[in-house]
Amino acid sequence: MRFANPQYLSLLLVLVPMIAWYIWKHAKLHTSVRLSTAAPLKLNDGGYKKYIGHLLFVMRCLCISLIIIAIARPQTSNSMRHESTEGIDIMLSLDISGTMLAEDLKPNRLEAAKDVAIEFVSGRPNDNIGLVVFAGESFTQCPLTTDHTALINLFKGVEYGMIEDGTAIGLGLANAVDRIKDSKAKSKVVILLTDGSNNRGDIAPLTAAEIAKTYNVRVYTIGAGKEDVAPYPMQTPFGVRYQNIPVEIDEESLKAIADMTGGAYFRATNTKKLASIYEEIDKMEKTKLMVKEYNRQSEDFLPFLVASVVLIILELLLKHIVLREL
Repeated sequence: MRFANPQYLSLLLVLVPMIAWYIWKHAKLHTSVRLSTAAPLKLNDGGYKKYIGHLLFVMRCLCISLIIIAIARPQTSNSMRHESTEGIDIMLSLDISGTMLAEDLKPNRLEAAKDVAIEFVSGRPNDNIGLVVFAGESFTQCPLTTDHTALINLFKGVEYGMIEDGTAIGLGLANAVDRIKDSKAKSKVVILLTDGSNNRGDIAPLTAAEIAKTYNVRVYTIGAGKEDVAPYPMQTPFGVRYQNIPVEIDEESLKAIADMTGGAYFRATNTKKLASIYEEIDKMEKTKLMVKEYNRQSEDFLPFLVASVVLIILELLLKHIVLREL
């Protein structure tokens, strides 16, 4: 239930001074007379009529309340909503090689990529999303699922050293395509993030892109890392020391993969830029939603109005018949 004119409900505050006045008035009516003994007097305490007198005031307050509620126009709404969605399936392919520990993205490339991807997943509750990780080889961390809580937990468990080091971009992409190629969704997307060049694996990146194109899989590629060099933590006998390592992203291959499959290439030079890239992909790959909504509202003030009239009639009958004063 809702009210068309809820501002009128503030008129219910008028009951506060009414109640205060009634209590004060009846307190004034009670007087006392000092007698040596009241035994000879047959006192009449008013019987049941004393309580009916209070009932009249309660009925009057209820009557005023019901009239105010009626003026505020209570309404009920009956609505029906039909939805049809055109699903999007998304596989995330994430590089977890050693260079992803470089700290040009904060706290490092890998953790920044995980955090932004988790936020991306949380913003798409209706889509099937999965996760593939790769370094020197590749494996599926999570198949396509709508259980995003489980997916996010698996994302948090991703770390460097899970698999042999290296950068097998072709394998990472081919594995993601293999996981999504049989999907019945209208749109199939792979988001591939890496910070290096392909140096491992039996499948070349462009060969994997050809496979993606064959299965109508659109690939968005992201190169993670600032220009020139990036600080990389090195373990030494004296503790962790930072060394600037060159940033070597094979942008030509990543651009070619995106162009071949109808996607787009992005460069993330810092964490803020990476987040904006995922936001841009999110806008481009929105689930299509068609909604038909029917809404009917009905006015429900009449029962409150009728109840207030009934209370007025009852009050008049009690006052002029049961509590009639001569």
